[in-house]
Amino acid sequence: MVNKVYPDAKSALDGILKDGIMIMSGGFGLCGIAEDLSDAIRDSGVKDLTVVSNNAGVDGIGLSRLLETRQIKKMISSYVGENKLFAQQYLAGELELEFSPQGTLAERIRAGGAGIPGFYTKTGVGTLISEGKPTMEFDGETYMMERGLFADIAIVHAWKGDTAGNLVYRKTARNFNPMMATAAKITIAEVEHLVPAGEIDPDHIHTPGIFVQRIVEVGTGKKRIEKVTSRQRPA
Repeated sequence: MVNKVYPDAKSALDGILKDGIMIMSGGFGLCGIAEDLSDAIRDSGVKDLTVVSNNAGVDGIGLSRLLETRQIKKMISSYVGENKLFAQQYLAGELELEFSPQGTLAERIRAGGAGIPGFYTKTGVGTLISEGKPTMEFDGETYMMERGLFADIAIVHAWKGDTAGNLVYRKTARNFNPMMATAAKITIAEVEHLVPAGEIDPDHIHTPGIFVQRIVEVGTGKKRIEKVTSRQRPA
C-alpha cells in the first residue's frame, strides 16, 4: 500500500508547489481551515497563486498570512468581510477577486470534483456576477452558466483520518472540506487524530481515501474563535 503519511506539513507539500498554481483551501471563517498547511505554503515562498476559498481567514491567521507576503494573485471567494487586508488589497487593485455566491461556489467545487465543466443557476442573473456569462431559458426563467472548479492542490482539515486517507470531519468543519477534497489533482489533509487503516467505521467516513494523496497529523493545539461572545453566568 502507498504510504500517504508525512511527518509534517512542509514535507507533505514537497515537490508539488510551484508558482501560478490553483489551490483550494477548505474552511469557513476559522472553522476547518488547514492552518498548518497554509503556513507551510507561505514559508515555501511560492507566488502568483490562485486560491479558492470561502474567505481568507482573518487578519494574521490562515490564508491572510499569504496575503501579507503577496503570494496570492487571485482569490475566488464568496465572503471577504472579516479580513481588512483582503479588502485593502482588492480596493487598491493589488489582488484579483472573483466573487461567487456562497452556494454557487460550493456547487462549482462539487461540480469540478464530479467532472462537470459547467452548470446553470438563477443565482446572480441580472447582477454584476452575470456579466459575460452565457445565459439560457429554462421553463420561462433565465439561468446563467457557471464553470466547475478543479484545482492543482486542495488542502483540507479533518478531525480524524486513517493511514489510507479516509477522513472524518467534525461538526461545522464539515463545510467546504469534503467537496474540495474531490476537486483537485492532489489533496493533502491535515488531521487532528491519525489512526490505523480500518479503525474508522466505513459508515462514518466523509471523504474516502481514494481522494486523498497525502496526510499529516497536526494535533488539536489550534482551536481559534473568530469572534468571542459570552454572557454572564450566575455566581
